[in-house]
Parts: sequence; C-alpha cells; structure tokens
Amino acid sequence: MTAQHDFSAHRLVILGGGPGGYEAAIVGAHLGAQVTIVERHGMGGSAVLTDVVPSKTLIATADAMRRVAGAREFGVRVGGDSDASADLSVVNSRLLALAKDQSTDIHTGLERAGVRVVLGEGRLLDHQRVQVDRADGSQETIEADALLLAVGAHARELPTARPDGERIFNWTQVYNLQEIPEHLIVIGSGVTGAEFASAYNMLGTKVTLVSSRDRVLPGEDADAAQVLEGVFKANGVNVVSRSRAEGVERIGDGVRVTLSDGRTIDGSHCLVAVGGIPNTAGIGLEGAGVALTESGHIKVDGVSRTTAPNVYAAGDCTGVFALASVAAMQGRIAMAHLLGDSVRPLKLHEVSSNIFTSPEIATVGVTEQQVAEGKYQADIIKLDLATNARAKMMNVTEGFVKIIARRGSGTVIGGVVVAPRASELIFPIALAVHNRLHVDDIAETFTVYPSLSGSVSEAARRLHVHL
Repeated sequence: MTAQHDFSAHRLVILGGGPGGYEAAIVGAHLGAQVTIVERHGMGGSAVLTDVVPSKTLIATADAMRRVAGAREFGVRVGGDSDASADLSVVNSRLLALAKDQSTDIHTGLERAGVRVVLGEGRLLDHQRVQVDRADGSQETIEADALLLAVGAHARELPTARPDGERIFNWTQVYNLQEIPEHLIVIGSGVTGAEFASAYNMLGTKVTLVSSRDRVLPGEDADAAQVLEGVFKANGVNVVSRSRAEGVERIGDGVRVTLSDGRTIDGSHCLVAVGGIPNTAGIGLEGAGVALTESGHIKVDGVSRTTAPNVYAAGDCTGVFALASVAAMQGRIAMAHLLGDSVRPLKLHEVSSNIFTSPEIATVGVTEQQVAEGKYQADIIKLDLATNARAKMMNVTEGFVKIIARRGSGTVIGGVVVAPRASELIFPIALAVHNRLHVDDIAETFTVYPSLSGSVSEAARRLHVHL
C-alpha cells in the first residue's frame, strides 16, 4: 500500500482533453496523482466540440422531424396540412451551444477534481517533459513522471476535394450551414457518411450518397446494412454504389462531384466523410521513443502502454476503435495500470457501438461474418421487430434483434439491434457478453410488456437448448 501511495503522488501529464484524456485525468486525480491536462481547443476535444455531441444533437433534431412527419399515422393532427420544416440556423446554434456547455461542464469537473487544466499546443521534448505553447505566445515546460497521449484525429481530406466551409465540407464544418441544403452529396458510406445522409434526409434535403463499396456500411452487419439501404431507398436517398469520387469543385452556386468512371453529380453542397488521420505528426513522439504504425497511429498494448517507458496512449490516435467509449476505457485502463489499481486489459470483443442513423444500428461482440468465416462456432437467431407489440404501437416497421450464442455452451458472444434507440437496447446483450451469460439468463429475466426489449428476451428463448 505504501509503494502504491508513493507512486500515485507522482506527476502525470495528459496531452489531449477528449474522452480518453479527461476520463483518465479524473481517475488519476482520484487515485492521488498530480494531474495536468493540456488541450488546445477546449475540454472534451473534438468529440464534444466538433464531432460526437454536435452530430448526435443534429441527428436528434432530425429524429424529431421524423416523429412529427409520422404523427398523422397515429391520428395526431400537426399544423393542419402543412409539413414540418427545420430552421437550420437555430438547429446549428443550439447544437454548438450545447457542445460548448458540455465542454465547460467537463472543464469545471476536472478543476473540481483537482486537475490542472492548461490550454495550449503541447509537444514532447522527451518521455518526461512536455512543452506547451499558449495562444498568447508564452511557453511552459512541464515535468512529468508519466504521460498519457490522447491527441485524437482530424478529418481526412481528398487532394481534389478541399473543404472550403461554404459548399464543400468536412464533418467539423457542416455546422456552418444556415439553411437546409437543396441537394447534399455525401462522399463516403461509412458510419459518418451514413449518419449525416440519414439526418439530412430526414431534415428535408435531397441526398446522394457516393459509396466506393457495393453497399452502405461495408464493415457492419450485412442484415443491418440491408435494412438501412431499404429505408434510404424508401426515403429517396440516392445511393451511388461501387463508385469512387475523384474530385469535387465549385460550380456557380453549387458543386460538381466527378466519379472515377467520368460521370458527374451536381448538387448544392458536398460533405466529404472519408475517415480520419491521427494527430501524431510533429509532436515529438519519435524522439521520445513512442513507436507509430504505418498509418501513423500510436502502438499500444492491452493496458494502453506505448513503446516508451511510462508513456500511455488512448483514443483515436491509437487506431483501436474510433469510439469515444473506447477512448474513455483506454484512458481509465491506463490510469489503473499506471497507478497500481486493479486493471482488466481492453477486450475488443466486448466493445458495443452504435450508428445513429434512422433506424439506429447497435452491435456488440462477435459478428455473424466471423462465424461464417469459421472463427467461432455459434448459433444465431434473428427476430424481426414486426411481430413486437410495442413496435406496432410505435409504428416501427423495420428492424430486428439478433443474438449470437456459442454452440454447445449457449454463452452469449455477440448481438445486433436495429431499431429506434438501439443504442439503449444493446446494453442487456453487451452485459451478457461481458459477463459470459447464458442465453437462458436473458430469457428468464423479466421484461416489461409491451416493450422493444421483450424481443431481446424472445430471441434468447429461441436459442434455448432442451436438455
């Protein structure tokens, strides 16, 4: 106990105030470390200020539009015969204000926990010193006994599609819009592209989604992607598959996207969503002994250690999973390992994630693709929500619950939910995966009737093995 107490009194410097950084700072301070966190933009990092919080607030607005648009099917009259419309200037002002408030709350919480917050650009002088350049031109060198790198990532740009913040956007600039775009062309059919395509479609924009693959969300559950593509088609989203965007240019009051086969698509605006690049260049990592992968991500092990002594890393800069929840978990694990608390290495097969399209797509654990490839022996049940009483009441006509259980033992090892608020419904399956529960543990747990969660229990019952 004495050794742990002495070590936790050491100085910890965290570079980056996103989820990986600020969660680690709070844990480190709680365990007795002297914590300094360096952030160049504001607490919460891009997750709070320009990415997760703003985009999911925009999506919440779009979902409100969806519910209003479907109100008549419930017998609810909304404003006579007029259609609902969105004031994008109000929407964007609200979401940016909400992001700022969240950032302020995090800053206040850190200071209340005893964390020293320094605003500025940080770089490593070695594995025990960080130099900070403040906006006012002043500099400070901070000595550290241990470092955590949580420097995040920024939007990837195409050399032939430079964002200008007016007609051509990356995902951080799209909140500059003051009016609903007439025709938004989205380049990239991954999570970010699909989410924005779904949101702006519900807000009343004509949307064209350019995908270099044969379907939307190529890395996700095939059944889930098929449901989303069906919804896109029904809602008028034009998915241009197996097509790579070669360039984007301004044409008068609009944009023109040129595809690799020479075809062009004209629209009013374009959103480029083709992935991210880690913020690891030019901050002294190599000189401090921190090894990078070929993609520029920081190499880490299961407890977030880098190749440099007492230097850890968390979040998008590690290339593990670009999820705020994973970044936060990596940060917490790093602090537990560094400061001698009980620690459990990061287990990627337990990560739950959600795509905030309409409907939402949530996943956890082993995938059906992995089962098909022979990596796991498993039984799979897919239960459509069309038979669920609560779904009928809510006028939910698409979606499903899928549970994957290890063959023989019946242990739950994965699952997929496609539904409104799938991000909430995935939790019991994630809990089962984490705790290695049997399908009968889910099946025999009471659910509310009627409820969408009843389909989770029903799917588990269908995986019961009679002894």
